[in-house]
Amino acid sequence: MSSLTGDLSPWPTVTWAEVEWRPTIPRDLLTRAQRERYRGPYRAAVVPPIADKVPVVAPDIVAAALEASAMVSRFDADLGDEVAPFSSILLRSESASSSQIENLSSGAKQIALAELGSRDKRNATAVVGTVAAMRAAIGLADRLDGDAILAMHHALMEDQDPDIAGRWRSDAVWIGGTSIGPHDADFVAPQAESVPGLVGDLVAFARRTDVAPLILIAVAHAQFEAIHPFPDGNGRTGRALIQSMMRHYGLTTNVTVPVSAGLLQNTQRYFDALDAYRHGDVTPIVSAVAGAAQVAVGNGRLLVADLRGVADSWAARLPSRQGSASRRLLDVLLRRPVIDSDTVAAELGINIGNVGRTVQPLVEAGILREFTGFNRNRMWHVKEVTDALDAFADRAARRLS
Repeated sequence: MSSLTGDLSPWPTVTWAEVEWRPTIPRDLLTRAQRERYRGPYRAAVVPPIADKVPVVAPDIVAAALEASAMVSRFDADLGDEVAPFSSILLRSESASSSQIENLSSGAKQIALAELGSRDKRNATAVVGTVAAMRAAIGLADRLDGDAILAMHHALMEDQDPDIAGRWRSDAVWIGGTSIGPHDADFVAPQAESVPGLVGDLVAFARRTDVAPLILIAVAHAQFEAIHPFPDGNGRTGRALIQSMMRHYGLTTNVTVPVSAGLLQNTQRYFDALDAYRHGDVTPIVSAVAGAAQVAVGNGRLLVADLRGVADSWAARLPSRQGSASRRLLDVLLRRPVIDSDTVAAELGINIGNVGRTVQPLVEAGILREFTGFNRNRMWHVKEVTDALDAFADRAARRLS
């Protein structure tokens, strides 16, 4: 990290501008009180540029951020030889936690079913969209530009709301209040026409090399949330951006560290930190992200240990020879805990007619359980894996005081 360059003045605060409100709901659908309440100008944020600003953070929080960075890098390195199963597992866990911050909760089995194409559970489908956004974020880590952010959002929303997927918003967006208008909102994001320029400024800041990576990542995330560049999906896209920047700056090279699982333990602290950022204080968001990263590493290590124990028990219970299709399927099951015949055939490169004889030894060993009861279009479930994933989610959801 080079010496600091740029503007060391206090962090700029969000200011406000009055904007004339153009109602989107016909007047005859509103009560008289609503028409009176939601008319006239509202206050929209004016988010300042930050490309040349240097965040000044309390020394103890700088130390916490550096310690968290080291913990993240060690965890990533420790899993370097086991990337294949744990990369997918941790990415899915991060995605589920990020979705849960937005009150989109789903069990591991339902998420796995949604990955196979089930649309029975809306929240599970939304989590799968978050998984896609996280994968796009990591795949685009070398770019860190506006087009990469649009691609993350497109991956997130293409199945949920294709009309807005991968497009900057063209209308007002706000947090809190009602859908009728922004007048009662807790925060009204900047006007839509300012979004492309603000994102360009954010990208310039995110590419800096003179700020400690985790501090830069936390501040860039808070700036993204202040801009709120999309009609929906801003929180999940912003947390996908965290993962992209962690990979870009080399904090991770192998796996996804589930930072959202750490943020989930105290969402009020996280939201308060985003609010403090808008008032010119960067220390709380750096503290929140650093603390979340440390919690994520601890929870992630417990998940990995649980799954290693599961895999060891399988090896002892399955009598088939090393290298057999049934043995090779065990590696698939760690990352795909619900499977069907097409999945088995595709993952192992075998004829679909051979799936039954491949799966049967695992059923007999109590590893797999068929749960549809059908003779055709059958599905199998590995309860030990989804139990471990649900235990991870339960630990992440335990609120800290």
